[in-house]
Amino acid sequence: MTNWDQMWTDYLAGLDDDQRYAAQALHNRFAKLGADEPLAWAFSQVTEGIPQMARYLILRRFWSEAINQWEQPRAIDALPATHRLLASGADRADIARVARAAAFETIAAVVNVLDEGFASDLDDDSLPGWCLQETTRDGTPTGRSIGGLHESLLDTDPSGNEAEDLWE
Repeated sequence: MTNWDQMWTDYLAGLDDDQRYAAQALHNRFAKLGADEPLAWAFSQVTEGIPQMARYLILRRFWSEAINQWEQPRAIDALPATHRLLASGADRADIARVARAAAFETIAAVVNVLDEGFASDLDDDSLPGWCLQETTRDGTPTGRSIGGLHESLLDTDPSGNEAEDLWE
């Protein structure tokens, strides 16, 4: 039994039936969505109150819609510059890798700005800050801030490579 398995088992043992069912359902949902280490995500959410499902869903979308979408032929083919690069002998896979790497770096910058929560490049305490908030499906705020996205960006790479393939 792994450390996470033991911690999860011990945690569940101290819950009533309804709480245990909810915790197990959360774990199952992380697993179904493809989270690496679903127990760790679920355990953190239920014991620390961190909105891990919201964090995971945001990062999952970044990977599928901003980074990995460049692996689709139609994404590369939609760019006129790609046609010129291919005509000059460039490798299609290399073009896709460059596009994915640029998208990854952009997403990394965005999550860092969101996580920072204020304009750190300006020395003016009178300026507003910002935060990302978890909501219900209908948009009602839950009161939980979503932070630390930069901490899990690499962990949520669906390939399990933690973006290492982008730099090959």
